[in-house]
Amino acid sequence: MISRRALELATAILTGSFGVAVVVQSLDNGIGWSSAGVDSGTFPFLTGIIIVAGSLYNLARGVVPAATLASVPIAITSVELRRLAGLFVPAAIFVAAIPLLGMYLASAAYVFAVLAIPRHQSVVRSAVTAAATALALYVVFERMFQVSLPHGALAAALGF
Repeated sequence: MISRRALELATAILTGSFGVAVVVQSLDNGIGWSSAGVDSGTFPFLTGIIIVAGSLYNLARGVVPAATLASVPIAITSVELRRLAGLFVPAAIFVAAIPLLGMYLASAAYVFAVLAIPRHQSVVRSAVTAAATALALYVVFERMFQVSLPHGALAAALGF
């Protein structure tokens, strides 16, 4: 089980880290004015500063004990955590499989897994939906938009 305070602190640290990354990258792009006008990093820099400031505020609110929702002992129960893992773990596996299988096969496998394994659909219907998803991605991106999605190491090894 995860306490609400721990969840708020972790979120503040995560968003603050993102804000710091935006600020650092904006400094690399240049902030301020040039002869052409505003440098390309100025607005992302300001956005990063706002994100960091908001994260510091949330971090301070999470650290300081108060009679708020942060004092609620449990934010996520073990049942809710399992349901959350049921959404996150397959998505993480899908993203990790893209470089190996490519977008089309990884998408088909993901759709099949989330439909067939928890028995939301029959195996045949899940397979048809997975194949239709991969075909739709191919038609829309490769044919219509003419944008090549990652084909993966498997396709490269097979010569596709």
